[in-house]
Amino acid sequence: MTTHIKIERNRQVGTFSDNWKFCVGSGRIGLALQKEYMDALSFVKKHIDFKYIRAHGLLHDDVGIYREDIIDGKEFPFYNFTYIDRIYDSFLELGIRPFVEIGFMPSKLASGEQTVFYWRGNVTPPKDYSKWEKLIKSVVKHFIDRYGEKEITKWPFEIWNEPNLSVFWKDANQAEYFKLYEITAKAIKDVNENIKVGGPAICGGSDYWIDDFLNFCYKNNVPVDFLTRHAYTGKSPQYTPHFVYQDVHPIEYMLNEFKTVREKVKNSPFPNLPIHITEFNSSYHPLCPIHDTPFNAAYLARILSEAGDYVDSFSYWTFSDVFEEADVPRSIFHGGFGLVAFNNIPKPVFHMFTFFNAMGKEVLYRDEHTLITKREDGSVAIVAWNEVIKKEEAVDRKYKVEIPVDYYEAFIKQKLIDEEYGNPWCTWIQMGRPRYPSKEQIETLREVAKPRVSTFRVMAENGYITLEFTLGRNAVVLFEISKVIDQSHTYIGLDDSKIPGY
Repeated sequence: MTTHIKIERNRQVGTFSDNWKFCVGSGRIGLALQKEYMDALSFVKKHIDFKYIRAHGLLHDDVGIYREDIIDGKEFPFYNFTYIDRIYDSFLELGIRPFVEIGFMPSKLASGEQTVFYWRGNVTPPKDYSKWEKLIKSVVKHFIDRYGEKEITKWPFEIWNEPNLSVFWKDANQAEYFKLYEITAKAIKDVNENIKVGGPAICGGSDYWIDDFLNFCYKNNVPVDFLTRHAYTGKSPQYTPHFVYQDVHPIEYMLNEFKTVREKVKNSPFPNLPIHITEFNSSYHPLCPIHDTPFNAAYLARILSEAGDYVDSFSYWTFSDVFEEADVPRSIFHGGFGLVAFNNIPKPVFHMFTFFNAMGKEVLYRDEHTLITKREDGSVAIVAWNEVIKKEEAVDRKYKVEIPVDYYEAFIKQKLIDEEYGNPWCTWIQMGRPRYPSKEQIETLREVAKPRVSTFRVMAENGYITLEFTLGRNAVVLFEISKVIDQSHTYIGLDDSKIPGY
């Protein structure tokens, strides 16, 4: 069966938002001191142009902000900004701002020893809220001193990460989190009332926290400028020593979560509160091979197409495989979250993001597998996708697309990723899954990690350009359509028939 799309002349059905690239996730912020991390961030910024970056671990010991000196048996806090200055300077030099996540607890200030991840982020409340408050104020004041009030008031400050899970917040104690939030938010506002603060950064399955959180803020006059939540579609995991496997829900599952959050906010005391999904992906585990596959690109394409209708931003988790939550990665492809693998090898999902980056603002057509837009220069961009979750499902998706134009001939540029093209993971498997590829193997993986690019010209008939194409399993395609301005007549003596072999 063929999907037939004919766009009416002078038709616009809406505006395509680019809030899918407002923010991108990162491994813990201390990793920004590594060269490969910054190389990958520069690469991703250049090709996709994310505006903000969010990471765990601002106050973790490896960044070293909170220290204590012992003098005559007494503890005196010392705030050390050596590393965070280096990190934030590097971000801003690339043109990307911090989406600041306040956490985890410095070990010297922690009330307990419970930690999470290989790098042991402490997830207990502060043992002294007075010291915590002074720490927060000192951090914010330092940022203003270094970067200026005008800059800092553009940074969102999110308080903690997934406190609804006991692994990230001791006992998932809601009352204790609300206390932490209130003290932290007010401390930030005491320094500068124009800085935006928000939370509660919960994951799915506990949306009642949203109601409780917003009601708490309203009843207690606690500042809240935006709401945050995370979204993943992975089902129950199957663990092996080196990998975690997860089936996924249909992609409507995530879109419905976004709709639910928007409805909750709409019916809350803060009906116009911005919503930032500060993490989203298919699997929530950094050792799940789904992240390396073409399927992940085709599966998540609809989120980039539609999610902006419901939330103010949604941040892909993460930009790079430089990431250590489950220990130092054991191979070049290991199921990491990143848009790019080690050695700056783009995954299929990276290219899917670049395809959406080519879209225009004016939406001419959109359905569950297609987005057609018009760009400011009058050219047309089409992205279409064909995710296939189950092997027994029908594979091919056929299209016939008719686009109105006011010229006689169009130049078409096509980029395609699927199981064969732009799929370095497949090539890595063919190589025998080398854990630590040679330089020659890395170069081969880079060579194949590119979309198939083809170009052609199409004549208009009755004011329409017609494209007919078929998408195979887990394919994503981008078409860019522009007017041909032929200057062949300006070349004196032009005669291609004289070229041998032409």
